[in-house]
Amino acid sequence: MGALSQLSPEIRQYLVVTGNYWAFTLTDGALRMLVVLHFHGLGYSPLEIALLFLFYEIFGVITNLVGGWLGAHIGLNRTMNIGLALQVVALAMLLVPAAMLTVPWVMAAQALSGIAKDLNKMSAKSSIKLLVPGHAHGTLYKWVALLTGSKNALKGAGFFLGGALLMALGFAGAVGAMAAALALVWLASLVLLKKDLGKAKNKPKFRDIFSKSRAINILSAARLCLFGARDVWFVVALPVFLSQTLGWDHWQTGGFLALWVIGYGAVQALAPRITRAGGVPDGRSALIWAALLTLMPVLIALGLGTRLDPASLLIGGLLLFGVLFAINSSLHSFLIVSYANSDGVSLDVGFYYMANALGRLLGTLLSGWVFQQAGLGAAGLAACLWISAALLAVTTLISCWLPMAGKPREA
Repeated sequence: MGALSQLSPEIRQYLVVTGNYWAFTLTDGALRMLVVLHFHGLGYSPLEIALLFLFYEIFGVITNLVGGWLGAHIGLNRTMNIGLALQVVALAMLLVPAAMLTVPWVMAAQALSGIAKDLNKMSAKSSIKLLVPGHAHGTLYKWVALLTGSKNALKGAGFFLGGALLMALGFAGAVGAMAAALALVWLASLVLLKKDLGKAKNKPKFRDIFSKSRAINILSAARLCLFGARDVWFVVALPVFLSQTLGWDHWQTGGFLALWVIGYGAVQALAPRITRAGGVPDGRSALIWAALLTLMPVLIALGLGTRLDPASLLIGGLLLFGVLFAINSSLHSFLIVSYANSDGVSLDVGFYYMANALGRLLGTLLSGWVFQQAGLGAAGLAACLWISAALLAVTTLISCWLPMAGKPREA
């Protein structure tokens, strides 16, 4: 505690924000894996599993738009704490008797979880802009990369935790344990998080939820396609393929996806060291790394049509895809915080993460539908990968219009 008291107020608030984000992310990743594996075990089809997350993604889109405006009005501390509380309620909704866990009920719980997650993410990412001096772009990049990378590493740990808790405690026991732990984090956050963080001096009108910045609009479109390209094969098709076609059990599926996301988060945290050889990244950096990423799903899809061992192919392909995707994601996360206006930063960040949520929604729906329509197994997974490649090609094309020269400017 003595060491913490010697830190600057900005660093202490960064630690509180990061701790909240970590705790939330751990339960969010575990809950996703719990739902996928539990309901697949109950005989739900890939499309039905995808539909369980439909409201999660739809309300994420709405929340990012409205949440940015709300954060500018009432402060990011309050929107973060509201997000934590809603996640506890969403978890509690899944503690009903098994007979009540119908598709509409689970979709409603996932809707609350989607609202909670995007309030939490928007609050965390926006607050970083306010805790770093405006001219310190290098420091900003490092802090954003560390927050984003550590969050995704814990999301991967959450995947593993979800699979492990499902095996050890069953569905209800796992959900109850997570709800109790997150409730304690929420109570601590009410005490520790600085009041009025992120309140705009000039209160924005509701119509200001839509960004007027050309750079942010272009980056948001690229982000939509980037995350659609990931989730079109990662959310439903891949876990079901590993479980059903390759015969992996819950421990193997959850553990592998957990390790992948942990490694992905580690690369995100290291992205400033990888991408800053030529100075602070700009739109050109985003264009180059998006083009490199586009090749990966093409190569994996082609490999599935050969005599190569599918398990070895997926493990190797996912590792390379993860490295390149992590760098792309980290670059985008830095650019949005850099482009955003300091006053009412949550408006710009909220609009951007609205596009992020829309991409996840698109990818989630396509993942279940395409995988089922193209035929479960290698053919279905390959179809999802080709759509992923097409979306990444669009991401690369859109990135051509991002600001290219020198230091990223504010919107």
